[in-house]
Amino acid sequence: MSPGPSSADTTARTATARTATDRPLVLADVASMIAEIVGEDYLLDLEIGMDTSFSDDLELESIEFVTLAEKLTERYGERVDFVAWLAETELDDLIAMTVGTLVTFVAASLDAS
Repeated sequence: MSPGPSSADTTARTATARTATDRPLVLADVASMIAEIVGEDYLLDLEIGMDTSFSDDLELESIEFVTLAEKLTERYGERVDFVAWLAETELDDLIAMTVGTLVTFVAASLDAS
């Protein structure tokens, strides 16, 4: 009887599952985090997708971005430094940011780690 997968095997598979080629999974993770932050009731008439705007569609406040940063760190660890990325982002880009922009950042961060 062969032993089950080691924790290293499981970790490697998890890291591989979170690559740019698996953006739908990253999108699902991010959408779930956003739903937890803003509440399911707020999202009744809104499906979170790549084109969903944080400003216009979700109307996220700065404190909610802080919560999102915490959730991203809990989920992905230090590999995804959302706070540093936001700090380097121009104000106009922040206002225009979509969920897809964040998903692309997360996927690129995971690919780089």
